[in-house]
Amino acid sequence: MPKNKGKGGKNRKRGKNEADDEKRELIFKEDGQEYAQVLRMLGNGRCEAMCIDGTKRLCHIRGKMHKKVWIAAGDIILVGLRDYQDDKADVILKYMPDEARLLKAYGELPENTRLNEGIAGGIDEEDDGAADDYIEFEDEDIDKI
Repeated sequence: MPKNKGKGGKNRKRGKNEADDEKRELIFKEDGQEYAQVLRMLGNGRCEAMCIDGTKRLCHIRGKMHKKVWIAAGDIILVGLRDYQDDKADVILKYMPDEARLLKAYGELPENTRLNEGIAGGIDEEDDGAADDYIEFEDEDIDKI
């Protein structure tokens, strides 16, 4: 049986829960970057995100964030746009919920962006209300069935 020569196993790679990003400085976008909201996670370190400019992009989570920063649907992220591929981008940063609220207050995110919901939506979608969700039947219609 081979001898273990490493310094530990899976639990060592996980490390401690470092809470060094509690009070970090708010990072705004620069040229070549865009804010986006995650629509769904695709696996393999990738996600589908709707950028604020209205483009749906396939985003790749960079290795520094992979398995350290957990990204879920509905999160606000900062993506780096690619010069050679407009439909793909790279996730640079995930904003905490309070940072996303600050971005919205500063006017960086549009007003119709929904922040604290698990499912993304509302960047370019118009909400007509709950009238479209339900169909009301009259008693006569039920009798015909």
